[in-house]
Amino acid sequence: MDRLAPYGSDPFDKPPCKGCSSYLMEPYIKCAECGPPPFLLCLQCFTRGFEYKKHQSDHSYEIMTSDFPVLDPSWSAQEEMSLLEAVMDCGFGNWQDVANQMRTKTKEECEKHYMKHFINNPLFASTLLNWKHAEEAKHADTTIPFQPADDPPRPVFDSLLSRDMAGYMPARADFIEEFDNYAEWDLRDIDFVEDDSDILHALKIAVVDIYHSRLKERQRRKKIIRDHGLINLRKCQILERRYPKEIQDLYETMRRFARILGPIEHDKFIESHAVEVELRKEVKRLQEYRMAGIKTFISARTYERLKKSREEARMKRTMLSEVLQYIQDSTACQQWLTHQAAIDSGLAPPTPSSSNSGRRSAPPLNLTGLPGTERLNEKEKELCQVVRLVPGAYLEYKSALMSESHKQGGLRLAQARALIKIDVNKTRKIYDFLVREGYISKI
Repeated sequence: MDRLAPYGSDPFDKPPCKGCSSYLMEPYIKCAECGPPPFLLCLQCFTRGFEYKKHQSDHSYEIMTSDFPVLDPSWSAQEEMSLLEAVMDCGFGNWQDVANQMRTKTKEECEKHYMKHFINNPLFASTLLNWKHAEEAKHADTTIPFQPADDPPRPVFDSLLSRDMAGYMPARADFIEEFDNYAEWDLRDIDFVEDDSDILHALKIAVVDIYHSRLKERQRRKKIIRDHGLINLRKCQILERRYPKEIQDLYETMRRFARILGPIEHDKFIESHAVEVELRKEVKRLQEYRMAGIKTFISARTYERLKKSREEARMKRTMLSEVLQYIQDSTACQQWLTHQAAIDSGLAPPTPSSSNSGRRSAPPLNLTGLPGTERLNEKEKELCQVVRLVPGAYLEYKSALMSESHKQGGLRLAQARALIKIDVNKTRKIYDFLVREGYISKI
């Protein structure tokens, strides 16, 4: 039984003729009983009754053509498709180029028809919108587009921040390398042909199903990153720092369970534990007041003030007993005096760096004759002597830190330690010196 179907006239958009292998030109014939894949014949092969495998010349068929009107009696379906393709290629408003590409309509006809049926036709526009919503709902569970963050960071390529973000590209809202990046390799040699046996066909289908499951896992991971806003690493770290230390540790431990809970539920879970920790601290403080016989908040304030003064006096006695053990060590004495001065002035006392082993600090490094010494100024020479770092290594570390600081607009101590793999104490001294001298800026 004959029927019409809207197929495009471009021969490269469809398989060739099964009979003569030539490119199909409209109108052509499609067998209604064979397929999939569709069994297509040109008019010449159809008129001579071509048969192939299961296809017989007495099968019902369909005449495939687009020479029929859709929206306007004077416009065929093929011309409608050509108009849309021309507008897509040349751009909206370039009607002369659109007419030149179509060749069958004038500039005025193209503009009038497009504005009437595709712009000012509310029924057609609403139909397209409904189709779009239906298509989005259909693929909502299988295709999860990765949406960019509200304010995505834009790191310099191959910088430390770019490596921390796993190669995220803000302009494309995607990553340089996907999760399971080589999943497509398993499909590169698979080709479904008619001569495949049932077992081979089933095996190929199984490989495709495995590939689909790997794609779902890739999309699932992207959904977690999108929903929880994990792409902006610095923003997440800033939000985490507002919690006390114990909550930060809990946040780090429970991060692996974020994929189970939604973003709002996960944040509520963390916030509830933060409230629990604060309540436990308050209960412990009130229990301490009760054990001390305190029954009013005015008495509690007096108790806290006296407790603080007793703690400061205890710290002074502890520091004095520590320094008396190493009274012969001038460095230990100087540290104790600095610590005592900080306590007396009401500042937070620095952490004493003297160890309990009583060993003296190493003598300054002699830079005489070492390569690179002539390139250092007096302050840099003093730093190399105290840190016991050869000038050549110092210059390399200085260049690396300055380059990274210039790329990032600043540098943190943790980033400096990641760049130069040496003793953390030496890294801190080098970092503080470069910040103090203005070679790098601190974030």
